[in-house]
Amino acid sequence: MTATGTLRAGLVGLGSMGRHHARVLAGLEGVQLVGVVDPMGDTNGWAQGAPVLATVEELLALGVDYAVVACPTALHEEVGLKLAEAGVCALVEKPVADTVEGARRLVEAFESRGLVAGVGHIERCNPALRSLRTRLEAGELGDVYQVVTRRQGPFPHRIADVGVVKDLATHDIDLTGWVTGQTYTSIAAHTVSKSGRPHEDMVSAVGKLSDGTMVSHLVNWLSPLKERFTSVTGERGCFVADTLTADLTFHSNAAVATEWEALRAFRGVAEGDMVRYAIPKREPLLVEHELFRDAVLGKSDDICTLRQGLRTVEVAAAVLESAATGDTVRLDGAARG
Repeated sequence: MTATGTLRAGLVGLGSMGRHHARVLAGLEGVQLVGVVDPMGDTNGWAQGAPVLATVEELLALGVDYAVVACPTALHEEVGLKLAEAGVCALVEKPVADTVEGARRLVEAFESRGLVAGVGHIERCNPALRSLRTRLEAGELGDVYQVVTRRQGPFPHRIADVGVVKDLATHDIDLTGWVTGQTYTSIAAHTVSKSGRPHEDMVSAVGKLSDGTMVSHLVNWLSPLKERFTSVTGERGCFVADTLTADLTFHSNAAVATEWEALRAFRGVAEGDMVRYAIPKREPLLVEHELFRDAVLGKSDDICTLRQGLRTVEVAAAVLESAATGDTVRLDGAARG
């Protein structure tokens, strides 16, 4: 930290996410972006004027309080361990690592040194999901019965090292556990590979959370339709979050009986009022950086911890195991740390 109290931050990786991290870091209050690591250089000028370095060691030599790890997933463990050994806090892009074992080693490395470390599960900072979580915590839905997510769109050409489960489904696994405050206890899944690449392109998974809530995830990157849908159905109705537009709506169960007999028999639970909430819509990545900065300063703990990121990797591994074996995979219902 500089004499003025400014945190010195570094960035590892200037790819499709790294360039956005650089933009936010360069303008983040109380933070100075002192260096960016990318062995490919910065031909596009994304480093915001910060020196571009070839190695993590060069960044550490500059002296940093924390670093953002936005290199390919397969390199997260190697880079994260170097940062931990140097006593540097880290915000690691999701998923935290490409294997459960790697994620565990990162958890141990940072926790054993008492370093602040988080995972960039950006959906936690989406205005619609933050509002949804607050409303669920306040009991506005009553008992929660089911969480359904759909995440579909065209293939992201930035991805080469993992399939749709680790790249995209990890978003839905994390947000489901986060908004409900529950953990996964079982998962059953099917995957499809159609693009000729070594990894899966589509996944359909159903599971159960520690309080009995049912979950369903549909994820693919083969659809021309771009969709980011989360619904939570419960005792008093259904919340629907669209994280593309950051809109949150609530469809309530009707308080008024339907007199039209045929319609009542067809619909079952009657439709009530629909409310779309007015939510301040700040950029999720900026919110994520503000929360992590505050955590490094000891002012907040509203981040996705490495241990929570590990849990998401464990569930993703269970999804792939289920798809490979055809069996339902049981997970222990350990509390989210």
